[in-house]
Amino acid sequence: MSIRKLTILHNNDMHGDFLPHQADGHLEGGISYLANYIQRVRHKEESVLYVNAGDMFRGSIIDSEFRGISTIELMNYLAPDVFAVGNHEVDYGVAHLLFLEKCARFPIINANLYIKTNRSRLFKPYQIIEINGLNIMFIGVITEEVLSTTKNEEIIGSFIDLWEAAEEVGVIIDNYKTTKVDLTVLVTHIGLEADKQLAAMLNPEWGVDMIIGAHSHTLLESPIFINGIPIVQVGHGSSYMGRWDIEIDTDKEKIAELSWTLVPITSDTCEPDPIMEQLLHSYKDRTDEKYSRIITTFKRPLTHPSRYQETELGNLFADLLQEDSSYEVMLMASGSIRKETLGPILTYQDLKEVVPYDEAVIMLSVTGKQFRHMMQFMLRDEALAPDAHTEFYQLSKGMRILYNKTTRQIEEFKLNGEDITDERMIRIAVQDGFHYNSFTEFFDVPIEEVLANAKPRKVITSQFAIFEELLSSRQHIDSHVEGRIEIKE
Repeated sequence: MSIRKLTILHNNDMHGDFLPHQADGHLEGGISYLANYIQRVRHKEESVLYVNAGDMFRGSIIDSEFRGISTIELMNYLAPDVFAVGNHEVDYGVAHLLFLEKCARFPIINANLYIKTNRSRLFKPYQIIEINGLNIMFIGVITEEVLSTTKNEEIIGSFIDLWEAAEEVGVIIDNYKTTKVDLTVLVTHIGLEADKQLAAMLNPEWGVDMIIGAHSHTLLESPIFINGIPIVQVGHGSSYMGRWDIEIDTDKEKIAELSWTLVPITSDTCEPDPIMEQLLHSYKDRTDEKYSRIITTFKRPLTHPSRYQETELGNLFADLLQEDSSYEVMLMASGSIRKETLGPILTYQDLKEVVPYDEAVIMLSVTGKQFRHMMQFMLRDEALAPDAHTEFYQLSKGMRILYNKTTRQIEEFKLNGEDITDERMIRIAVQDGFHYNSFTEFFDVPIEEVLANAKPRKVITSQFAIFEELLSSRQHIDSHVEGRIEIKE
């Protein structure tokens, strides 16, 4: 028996989470501690690969100020052996992503983004790495959200159907059967539920050994097995690392032993990496100088613990956009609020990080019947599932929705205390770009039907300017969950 050992480290959805934070008497996360752990394992074990499953961008002023260049430099020091494209990699535009790829000193893979005119791929679909006498194949798969993010870049396409993605995996594997592959890993950015569906579709003859997932920010304590394929994911940020320890019998050409560990990254288990510290602070010092001014104070920290429920921060930002407006209800995209806690001191940097997407706001007119259907669709089972990753909206003051999860019906539907009848016209507002362009998909009401009610009107050109102006003009701000969206179990 000839046994070869391999360790695969992986994480996902870092979103610019570069700095450690206090938790239970120690520091948790931070790219410096993460670098220390990776370097320690590389020195201790005989063969180690580090895989990142996408979404390194957004969430930090250090990232947005330098439009991802700072992040690429920090990632260059971490030196991933494979990086798979996530949906937020295109936030600065596809052209800018291709520029950043040239700055990266690590391979970026994706199997299903292509140019529509000639079907040319934007990235290499796979990477085969030879290590310790083993050939390890990694294949990158992206989420369909990329198409929504890049609607203005109409030449970019994607295999958005899971069947197509599964078939593409099979094509890639079949085309390279002439190359001896000892382990096949899918590095996906489609979310846990889609990972489960994809795993169930894979032909066992293709020999996919595992899925390293991302996008749904799911923190798993142990792998989930579907169709005999283990699926893993380690939440988001820099607080955890996943670790596979694998023994491969090269004579029998199969895995002899396989184990997975969820590794916390804390100051108790790791030390700061001095080179990463210096590199990180070369960017942080510049952003601190520019963004450290105080905008306002809250009475207490305000929270946004989940994007699939009414939250304090959601109500705050929705109300700010609805204040003195010409529309009656603001639908603030819950996912565009990028921090779980904010305050009690709010700096300019905090504001840039919590609402990094400076979007315009579009006013539309909908009937009460259309609006009810929109909200009922938003509250469907898929959106309320534990591992949901779909769109959800925070509603401005005056709205009251009581949704019965058992009957899947809205039992109360009111605005300013009055029932919203089917015939009533309601002026609503949504953020421009991603959400306006995806209106039909996110609300299950054809945008053409809505535009037939009244022409759309851009009523705010910069939501960030509204936030900054209104927050700067007041102090000791507070916000509460009021039952604007109540879900009856």
